[in-house]
Amino acid sequence: MRLVVDLNRCQGYAQCAFLAPDVFAMHGDESLLYNPEAAAEQREDVARAVAACPVGAILLELTDEDMADIGSQEAVAGAGAGSGGSR
Repeated sequence: MRLVVDLNRCQGYAQCAFLAPDVFAMHGDESLLYNPEAAAEQREDVARAVAACPVGAILLELTDEDMADIGSQEAVAGAGAGSGGSR
C-alpha cells in the first residue's frame, strides 16, 4: 500500500499519528512525518487513520498485491460461513 499526504492540507491534528504510530509521527507542532510505503500489517491502523483525518489530507492507494491479499482473506473468511439456514 502507498500513502500520500497532502502536506498543504494537513493541519497537524495528529489523529493519524495517534491511530497508526508506526506509520505517522508528528515532528514539532505542525510537521508530519510518515512512511509512504507502509507494511501490509499496518493496513487496519492506516485505514482508521485515513478515515479519522478531519481534513481528508491522507490518500491510501492499494497495490495489486494488497488487493490479492484482501481477496484471499475474504475467501478464507467466507469458506467457514454456512448458508444461514432456511426460513
